[in-house]
Amino acid sequence: MASQLTEMLKGTLEGIVLTILTERPAYGYEITARLRDEGFVDVVEGTVYALLVRIEQRGFVDVKKVPSEKGPPRKVYSLNRNGRTQLGEFWKTWSFLSERIEHLHQNTYDEGK
Repeated sequence: MASQLTEMLKGTLEGIVLTILTERPAYGYEITARLRDEGFVDVVEGTVYALLVRIEQRGFVDVKKVPSEKGPPRKVYSLNRNGRTQLGEFWKTWSFLSERIEHLHQNTYDEGK
C-alpha cells in the first residue's frame, strides 16, 4: 500500500500544500510538520521543498524571507491570487475524479454481490 499511496500523493500533494497555505503563511518545515500531523507521515522534507520551489516558479505563492533564530532567513510562503485559482481548479478536478472513482467502486462492489 505504501508505494501506491506514494504514487497517488505525487499527483495531489500540490493541492494539499496549497490548501494548508490557505490557513496562514508557513515555511517548509511547518508545512511538513502539518502534513505529518494530518497523517502523511511518509512525506519527507525534501519532497515538500521541491514542491515549494515548483509552486513558487509557477507563481502560486508569494515568498517573504524572515529572520531565523537558527541560521539563514526562512522563506515563508503565502498563497496568492493565482494560487487560489489553482487551488479551486484542484478541488474541481478532485471532486470529478473522486466521484467517478466512487461510482466505479460502487458498481464493481454491487456486481460482486
